[in-house]
Amino acid sequence: MMLAGTMDWGFARVLRAPADIATASPRATVEAAAPPKRTTLTQRRIRNFTANRRGYWSLWIFVVLFAISLISELIASDRPIVAEYKGELLFPIVVNYPESKFGGFLATTNFRDPVNRDEIDANGWMLWPLIHYSYDTRDTNLPLAGAAPSPPTWNIKAADRCGGFAQGDQDPDCVIGNWHWLGTDDVGRDVVARILYGFRISVLFGLALTIVSSVVGVVVGAASGYFGGWTDLLVQRFIDIWTSVPALYLLLIISSVIEPSFWTLLGILLLFSWVALVGLVRAEFLRGRNFEYVAAARALGVSNWTIMRRHLLPNAMVATLTFLPFILGGSVTTLTSLDFLGFGLPPGSPSLGELLQQGKDNLNAPWLALTGFLTISIMLSLLIFVGEAVRDAFDPRKTFT
Repeated sequence: MMLAGTMDWGFARVLRAPADIATASPRATVEAAAPPKRTTLTQRRIRNFTANRRGYWSLWIFVVLFAISLISELIASDRPIVAEYKGELLFPIVVNYPESKFGGFLATTNFRDPVNRDEIDANGWMLWPLIHYSYDTRDTNLPLAGAAPSPPTWNIKAADRCGGFAQGDQDPDCVIGNWHWLGTDDVGRDVVARILYGFRISVLFGLALTIVSSVVGVVVGAASGYFGGWTDLLVQRFIDIWTSVPALYLLLIISSVIEPSFWTLLGILLLFSWVALVGLVRAEFLRGRNFEYVAAARALGVSNWTIMRRHLLPNAMVATLTFLPFILGGSVTTLTSLDFLGFGLPPGSPSLGELLQQGKDNLNAPWLALTGFLTISIMLSLLIFVGEAVRDAFDPRKTFT
């Protein structure tokens, strides 16, 4: 009887099984049978990068700030964006019109001149940027008896804000576009305009120096590590000698002989910055050239260039990419330091280092030093946070887990 009861219970369990399967959700059955979703290596790295929220948002903030600086002429300029004069549509922001077009005699039109302004307003209209000053525009109508550096306009009494204009508060130039939101420097140039243009030239200089020096460093390090032998020995001894040269003194000597410019300064700094990645890339190629798949590629007759480019370079770039944001920050700091010492970009160029130097020389104008310090601090902090996120994205301990 007990055996029969057991068999009845098992038979009933077997009979109930098809009913359970029938009532199960088809979607759940498909999901249970489907293999786990696989992600590519790039997707895992992007996921690790976005997981670092501080670095992720720092990248977006830096991109937005850089994008704004790229259109600085549409934000701060002493020329109208677009104008209409006697039925003709003009674009002074990109075209240099002679003053003879508006009844004058100069080769370049000063659209801030009241005579030209009244002439154009009488026969058309002008659309100005938010700030009516470029990075090199000197304001000759400063308030407070024309003293420079001038404090921020919002920090001046309302009755004195337009004291530099001929008609005071009733002057047509007494508009918010002629305000100096962060004051002026010691020659009357608008600080906001110089920050916009200075931020752009600093980032562009840093990007150019980082990209070119990284390419040269990767090529030299790859050749040194892959071929080894005398090639590696000669390259390493040359780097030892070259890095022992005092770069700052050599830069000062060259700057005293050659007039500094953007490209000249970039070439001089490139002479010493390319060695930053040589050691890292060399170590990766030294390690990878003895792998079995590299030996197999050699046995199949694959050229050295193809092996270096397709099989070894991707592994070396993993470690190289993590250093690029920090190299970019170092390049920006180098330019700022040279400008601060007076051996950087030509005088008058929009420079964050020059703004700091003016803040040091004008302690009675704290807005100069504070503005330059905060701009550089924010820029470098964003780059450091982005570098930390990139490092996490390429970390093997997080990528392959």
